[in-house]
Amino acid sequence: MVSDVNAPKTKVGDSEKITINLGYVDLGHVDLLVQEGFYANRTDFIRTAIRNQIDRHGDAVRQAVTRKSVDLGLRHYTRDDLEAARDAGRMLDIRVLGLATIAQDVTPELARATIASVAVLGALHASAAVKAALADRMR
Repeated sequence: MVSDVNAPKTKVGDSEKITINLGYVDLGHVDLLVQEGFYANRTDFIRTAIRNQIDRHGDAVRQAVTRKSVDLGLRHYTRDDLEAARDAGRMLDIRVLGLATIAQDVTPELARATIASVAVLGALHASAAVKAALADRMR
């Protein structure tokens, strides 16, 4: 089996499920490579293909991350973070490439009072009420 030993391992809790449509011939090629032992399963093939494309465009991604001033990886906003911003009279611009989370104890009112905008490339985890409160601020 061919794999990148240095590639980060994805845990079920650390990932987001997506659905893709493939043509039958492409799917057959994937299944053939799995059958021949190059990949453990279809998911292993797809993850490897995605990582290879990200690596291929690595310079462009790094430049865009810098240009857009986004936090890369995981960024968690607690109730204390938002209360401190409110007390300082600041509004937050949340820009994350990866996973942004807003704590479950953050109220919709606190979120609206402290978050000016939300731009997440990846996933945003927050309560449904907070997401609804910030809907007009999401890009």
